[in-house]
Amino acid sequence: MLNPKRTVAELKELRELTADENGAWRVAWSDTWLKAREWFNSKLADLPVEQHYDAAGNNWVTLQGQSEKALLIGGHLDSVPGGGWLDGCLNVLAGLEVLRRIAKEYQGKPPVTVRLVDWADEEGARFGRSLLGSSAFSGTLEPELEKDRTDKDGIRLEDALRRCGVELSRMLEAQLEQKNAAAYLELHIEQGPVLLDMGLPLGVVLGTFGVERHAITFRGQAAHSGSTPMHKRKDAFLAAAKMAPEIYNITDRNGGVLTIGSCVTRPGIVTSVVAECTITLDQRHLDAEALARLKFEAEKASQRFAREGGLPAPDWQTIWRIEPILFHPELIEFCDEAIREVAGVSHRLPSGPLHDAAEVARAGIPTVMMFVQSLHGISHNKIEDTKEEHLELSVQALDRLADKTMRWILGR
Repeated sequence: MLNPKRTVAELKELRELTADENGAWRVAWSDTWLKAREWFNSKLADLPVEQHYDAAGNNWVTLQGQSEKALLIGGHLDSVPGGGWLDGCLNVLAGLEVLRRIAKEYQGKPPVTVRLVDWADEEGARFGRSLLGSSAFSGTLEPELEKDRTDKDGIRLEDALRRCGVELSRMLEAQLEQKNAAAYLELHIEQGPVLLDMGLPLGVVLGTFGVERHAITFRGQAAHSGSTPMHKRKDAFLAAAKMAPEIYNITDRNGGVLTIGSCVTRPGIVTSVVAECTITLDQRHLDAEALARLKFEAEKASQRFAREGGLPAPDWQTIWRIEPILFHPELIEFCDEAIREVAGVSHRLPSGPLHDAAEVARAGIPTVMMFVQSLHGISHNKIEDTKEEHLELSVQALDRLADKTMRWILGR
């Protein structure tokens, strides 16, 4: 029998183990993250399942069914530093509760194979590479491009992975886990205010925004701050700063979201006009054409601001990109039905943040996500929270969705 209250209790247990008054500290490849994984594995003792780590460090729990076709349910135990108590781990522990119910109802042999996965390093908090384990699973990871990554202490990604039993050069072997995968389900807190503002507990995710991340460098001329008249300056920071209000004008026209997340100036001293300024721009939209327009208009604006300041055209460097991912239409309908059955009303919305589900969908596996309301509309913060009754509803809805999806898999 499904026991959603047990999921809430286990979430609190994990919080006691891996968090403090400043938030959760389950950063991937850290000792606290490894402790969380050991704790999770201890919960499997009474289940008729097989557990193993793949070549990318993803943790797989398999309940073998009568059919080799597999329903995948996934999430991630890792967090950002000082993160919330629900981001990622709700997915895994709700999936565990669904797995328990299926194992008991079918006496250890469900009609299809059911696999629960804890993806390794969804957040990318330590080394700046999000969706690491799931991108290895999908095959989009390029290990050679990641080998020189280091954390703030200069520790190499390759060495941190090796310490946890993962060889960067072999991570793409995780693609073997795709065999027989027929569908993928993921539950997540919304991390934003849409469901909160509507007063709804649950929503269906239509897909994840496409994302482009760029570094934009404006180049001016260093000059003494005391002796250089204002109208004589070639100030790289002034041109870059004009981008801040402009990105709001661009999104007003096109939708989506734009964020300038960092700004670095050189020489970076109080007595010098800025000679070089690099800003980072994060662009997100569910529509591919609109996403392209966001970049086009931002590039044009940056060139205009450079000309106004007497600077050369800025340099644009693409840091990373992923195309918009639309989830499977039939699974979206099943998810909507499941939510209405337990909560009475549903809502469909896109996801601005990225999730492992995007990488699974890129592998061609039918995928859908479900959101549960976030109090305060905030995540990646120690104040992240969700009402306990909504957490329990989310477990029930995920369970209904799993049943509907298993029947769908059998009928294909």
